[in-house]
Amino acid sequence: MSHRLLTSMASLTAIIAAAFLMPAPVTGETWTVPRTADGQPDLQGVWDYRTITPMQRPLELGTKEFFASDEEAAAWERSENRRQNRDAEDLETGGVPPGWAGGGGGVAGRAAYNEFWWDRGNKIVATKRTSLIVDPPDGRYPAMTPEGQKRADLIAAARNDTNLGRPHADSYEDRPLAERCILGFNSGPPMTPGAYNNNVQLFQAPGYVAILNEMIHDTRIIPLDGRPHGHVPLWRGDSRGHWEGDTLVVDTINFKRETSFPNSGPNLHLVEKFTRTDADTLMYEFTIDDPSVWTRPFTVAVPMRKSDQPIYEYACHEGNYAMASILAGARAAEKAAEAKASK
Repeated sequence: MSHRLLTSMASLTAIIAAAFLMPAPVTGETWTVPRTADGQPDLQGVWDYRTITPMQRPLELGTKEFFASDEEAAAWERSENRRQNRDAEDLETGGVPPGWAGGGGGVAGRAAYNEFWWDRGNKIVATKRTSLIVDPPDGRYPAMTPEGQKRADLIAAARNDTNLGRPHADSYEDRPLAERCILGFNSGPPMTPGAYNNNVQLFQAPGYVAILNEMIHDTRIIPLDGRPHGHVPLWRGDSRGHWEGDTLVVDTINFKRETSFPNSGPNLHLVEKFTRTDADTLMYEFTIDDPSVWTRPFTVAVPMRKSDQPIYEYACHEGNYAMASILAGARAAEKAAEAKASK
């Protein structure tokens, strides 16, 4: 599914080479944030953000913000891994674990991929938090505004053709951005743990930070020099960064109508924070503020772990090879429905 990254990012080579610096030595039990050549906290490297901790706290956990013990956390992990196991379906009977996330319904309803292809991780976050949403305190998405709910309903309706019982596909514009290889479903911004390719690489140079995501292998180059935002809507928005102590803050606006965060749109204001808390942990926090969709802002915290593996290319082919077949299949389904109706 993945191939070793072949692109050299030539435009960044010169500034990146000057910025790499060996981490500061650890003295005793005290860890010191390493610094780049220009004195900023060194956040560089490949970071892995896979986890099975859900975005929202499961309703059955009620007000439980954290699992009370390692044993309780391990029990939940076992249950959740079993629920998500795409190989758990009995192909003859269609039997699956309660609440199975694979699709269900016997052979005809099998999940798109079997378990081999999934790389969502099998552990919750180290804090034993029960949701990635940390605010509101209930660990759930805030209520939608009437406008936001209407938008969500329209998006859902546009994705499905209720007459034929299949995804809507009048043209390439009807297909999701991830399917068209424009945006990865977990690369954002904001970045959120997903099915696979939960890896990001950070580069730093004086005045800039570059964020390379494995999914769709796109790079955001973020200036840190205080320049104002532009005015052109972009797929990943218009990002500007600055330092607040040892925390990198990235402020992004000017998103296009379609963004990778569910139900958001051009009014989305995203604030991301990157803080290195120890040699192997980068805390990534982001706040979603879109008053046209949500009744209040909400904040998500995703601990990222240092990886010694390189970034691999995600070879997305749906958008450039499969689109013709997707649309041809939709036209064939329509003709078959018309023929059946005429009898």
